[in-house]
Amino acid sequence: MNDFLELDTTGPVLIAGGYGTVGTALTRLAAAEWPLLLTGRNPDRGSHLISSNVPGEQQKVTVQKWDLQQAEPFAAKVRAVISAVNDPDDRVLRAAVGAGIPYVDVTRWTSRVTRALTQATLLRPTAPVLLSSGWMGGVTNIVAAALAQDAGGGDQIDVAIRYDINDQAGADSVDFMDRLGLDYEVRKGGQAAVVRPLTDARWVDIAGHRTKVARLDTPEQFTLPLTIGAGSVATRIGFSSNTSTTALLAARAVGLFRWGSGERWAPLRRSLLYSPGSGGTAHIRIDVKGPAGTRTAVISDPQGQAHLTALGGLLGLHTVLAKGARVGVSFPESAPDPVSRLAELESHGVTILRA
Repeated sequence: MNDFLELDTTGPVLIAGGYGTVGTALTRLAAAEWPLLLTGRNPDRGSHLISSNVPGEQQKVTVQKWDLQQAEPFAAKVRAVISAVNDPDDRVLRAAVGAGIPYVDVTRWTSRVTRALTQATLLRPTAPVLLSSGWMGGVTNIVAAALAQDAGGGDQIDVAIRYDINDQAGADSVDFMDRLGLDYEVRKGGQAAVVRPLTDARWVDIAGHRTKVARLDTPEQFTLPLTIGAGSVATRIGFSSNTSTTALLAARAVGLFRWGSGERWAPLRRSLLYSPGSGGTAHIRIDVKGPAGTRTAVISDPQGQAHLTALGGLLGLHTVLAKGARVGVSFPESAPDPVSRLAELESHGVTILRA
């Protein structure tokens, strides 16, 4: 694709998918700091976020069409790019990295993170490239790294997610449903191991809620062993409704995610999870075992998973736009002082209870 992005250090931050569920939350957070350019296939959907240069208004938000499924080229001058939309052909990434523009990505599942890592490396980036697609925009990665620092290492990291079925969710947020029929590789005791989704179930207390959780393929299970030397990483998910959890595990037991993996069965697969409500609370528990003992943190965001993911994106923008930011590809847990990031999350209403 012949897209023409150009670095302009005084220009706007481009948010690809800036008026979707996560994009809207990110736009509202980032507009307090930078001018913004939102892109997507239907610009009219972002019209409610547009602001004009009127007296007393600090920033300006504009919207332009950039349909990643169409060949029509896109051009803009921007200071940074963050992708909050599915980009299966790496079009946004290639345009930003090829132009030497700081780039953040919060929307990929594991196999696409590995591809983006390869793609970006081959392009030989001259600006920071942050692949921040761990659960909730890399927030999970950052908190796990902070706990590992306190525990003297991350011999074993367990992440337990309580997914609130009443929460707001975009269609892209449940794309992982289509991965539930695919085995994936993790690290166990420092060795490669292949696991099956929705297995190894257990009950975990998450923010006072007894929640049944089971294995799920997420990018932090790939990146944390590489970045902080974690020996074992396991991410599991459960739902605020025990009925939903039971239905999901039953669907796995009868093989729905294998024999029903095609488009014909997509509505049924997604109906097991995608029923976005008016809002809910995002809860995540992280346990890190290291030489100094076990450290635990429970993350809670009363504004929900979209807000928490957007905060991960905001932290990512701060990282790539910071003076002296590291050039090349990195992950959110690569930050030199992850503990300081916890305070920034808490300043936006996120509770992080550590033990």
